[in-house]
Amino acid sequence: MNREQRQSKLASLTHLKAKSEKAYYDMYDAHSFREASDCYRDAKYSFYDAIGLASELGLEDEKDALSQRLAHIKAVFHSQFAA
Repeated sequence: MNREQRQSKLASLTHLKAKSEKAYYDMYDAHSFREASDCYRDAKYSFYDAIGLASELGLEDEKDALSQRLAHIKAVFHSQFAA
């Protein structure tokens, strides 16, 4: 991977992290369980994509941090939103 490709992937990683966090925060503004569940799903899949990209880029610390954040979000959803 050349420098431009790496920079593009790093920008994508930044975008995915922001998208994940926005979906997580939107979960709290949801007006129904379905809306909260949709936000949770969006956050989860964006985190999965970000984790994969961090791994591809060899950013192990970032991958681990993203994995821990995802685990936290899963725990929050299951404790506060799941029936």
